[in-house]
Amino acid sequence: MILFFNKILPILLLPLGFSLLCLLAGLILRKRLLLWFAVFVLCLSSMPIVSDSLMRLVEGPLRRSPVSAIGKADAIVVLSGMLHQINGAPLGEWGDAVDRFEGGIDLFKAGKASVIVFTRGQMPWHTHGVPEGELLARRALLLGVPQHAIRLTETVGNTAEEALAAGKLLNIGKGSPKKIILVTSAFHMPRARFLFEQAGFKVIPFRVDYHTDDTPEVTILSYLPNGTSLAESETALREVIGWLFYRAKGFLNIQ
Repeated sequence: MILFFNKILPILLLPLGFSLLCLLAGLILRKRLLLWFAVFVLCLSSMPIVSDSLMRLVEGPLRRSPVSAIGKADAIVVLSGMLHQINGAPLGEWGDAVDRFEGGIDLFKAGKASVIVFTRGQMPWHTHGVPEGELLARRALLLGVPQHAIRLTETVGNTAEEALAAGKLLNIGKGSPKKIILVTSAFHMPRARFLFEQAGFKVIPFRVDYHTDDTPEVTILSYLPNGTSLAESETALREVIGWLFYRAKGFLNIQ
């Protein structure tokens, strides 16, 4: 049920899926207004000026905190979502969110915690691959992080499972709440922080992998639709939907 609400239902609510539904309904019902509305939604969400605004909404402050400004914690938790696994690359290839790994390593080498946690992220339909955290742990070893400092969660499929698995790994609930430095993409931090705090952690956020900058230039290109901006809009809106879902989950008692 969680998988349906978290992974499948949002597809129908995001601009591309919603537009396709409107187009289909317009064709079946022969309603021209629905067809034009679908085109309007798709074009609007594909404009850079719209996607940038949505991304800034979820990313928060456009300033990456220096490692020196981060306080010490019991552990550094690095969330999965940065590797592509392909033949010929035994440790995977980096995706856009490589800053998560680099940020976690920088924090560890700066002595911000004695333990670094990687999550064994793996989608239920990708069971043939290696859980991502295992590959990240191997990469960390190559960069000089000692084996005894690395922890791996059980296999997880989403952020909520990452929070619960990290809690189990770090014995959350036994004594005072564990303080962690949570490392993830800036756009993902609001939802991730909420879930880890719900799991009982005291969270120090360390935002990385910003998708916007603090000196945007508005030109004619800002209003021309493109596929990259559509993807950015969908990423930002997916985070909003996910955050709202988990906020409402307790009231709806969804299992």
